[in-house]
Amino acid sequence: AAVAYYQATGKRNLLDVAIRSADLVARDFGWGKRESYPGHQEIEIGLVKLYRVTGNRDYLDLARFFLEVRGPDGDRYNQAHLKVVEQQEAVGHAVRAAYMYSAMADVAAMTGDQAYITALNRIWRDIVFTKLYITGGIGATGGNEGFGQPYELPNLNAYCETCASIANVFWNHRMFLHQGEGQYYDVLERTLYNALLSGLSLSGDRFFYPNPLESDGTHQRQAWFGCACCPSNLSRFIPSVPGYIYATDDEGIYVNLFVDSTAEMPVSGKPVRIIQKTRYPWEGRVRITLNPVESAQFKVRVRVPGWARNEAVPGGLYEFVGDQPPAWSIRVNGDSVPSEVSGGFCEIDRLWQPDDRIELELPMPVRWIQADPRVAPDRGRLAVQRGPLVYCAEWPDSPTGKVRELVIDSSSPPASRFESDLLGGIRVVVVKGRFAGKEEEIRLIPYHLWAHRGPGEMVVWMKANGD
Repeated sequence: AAVAYYQATGKRNLLDVAIRSADLVARDFGWGKRESYPGHQEIEIGLVKLYRVTGNRDYLDLARFFLEVRGPDGDRYNQAHLKVVEQQEAVGHAVRAAYMYSAMADVAAMTGDQAYITALNRIWRDIVFTKLYITGGIGATGGNEGFGQPYELPNLNAYCETCASIANVFWNHRMFLHQGEGQYYDVLERTLYNALLSGLSLSGDRFFYPNPLESDGTHQRQAWFGCACCPSNLSRFIPSVPGYIYATDDEGIYVNLFVDSTAEMPVSGKPVRIIQKTRYPWEGRVRITLNPVESAQFKVRVRVPGWARNEAVPGGLYEFVGDQPPAWSIRVNGDSVPSEVSGGFCEIDRLWQPDDRIELELPMPVRWIQADPRVAPDRGRLAVQRGPLVYCAEWPDSPTGKVRELVIDSSSPPASRFESDLLGGIRVVVVKGRFAGKEEEIRLIPYHLWAHRGPGEMVVWMKANGD
């Protein structure tokens, strides 16, 4: 908080308090001093931020100490059972874990320690390939608020803490900054638009702590919690979203998220103004206008989401049903450019002039999704996705309110339409299904908007064709 306040205002009053606090921790903790680790891994992230602002190496060293003092006989609950570079899988409390992985990525960025990155790559694959919900949520079980076994992904009792989704965004953002791969933003975007946003009501003053993928009607957002981490975490995260839209390197600009926005950033030391116009995630048309102060040669890398390339998630834990050839396209000043994707990005390297325009088209057909058969609760069931949004069936949109009994007809193509008078104006999906043997059409809504119309049943993974 002190670093953020200093960066935003230039005022040192809170920063100086944080420096004194960190100096006190450094005096008491460290090798040859008190050799113990924090139970909830957050100070490590703060210490790296403090190092980057002050240049004081003691803070980076202290962050690294808190990571490396873990193991081999500590608690799996807070990831202290092994040295961090020896860990193979995600275990324990999901929020603590993803904060720790974020801190490991921070330390690796500052030190170049490849052993940290190797460990993070192993753990990332473990989560994304075996422990990630279709909504991007992490943390399957409520007992430890954390990870279960591979493919252990219950729906009704899914935990998917809001703070864990925020931490998952933190970590995947850092992984992208390290490696420049779009797969990390595919996970980040899925989490952002689904599991994370579910934690916040449209009114902005009601919150979910867990975010299950099925409800028997007992779930409603609350005004506050005795453990108030989720409301405050959302309050700090939502204003930070602009910082996730773009990135730069020595060669140019990355366009990572599609958000109606205006920004200015340096490229080769010279400012470039960039303007996005889009109605994403409802529509897949994105117009990007570039305004360098003068003509300049640089690369613009535009992310082409995995869902637009027939990939639901990296690794195949979830797959789209049926092969649909990618139909996205990209143009510069009206002229088509080669639609080649490398590392999740379409790269355009040219001499950019003021008012040059990139137009990205991402068709958004409604897609059925199936889970790996090792995910037992999802066998014989399908989920629905359009663009980056996962959809759900909710009680007001069924004739009986018993959407958990719905059996969808997956042979009937789903359709979508925009409804301006529903939940502030949203695009819904319409599918055919069966209730108590009677054929019905049912409207699905984006998952993140459920529980705004009173208590009742909700389901993401719907029974398919009587299975």
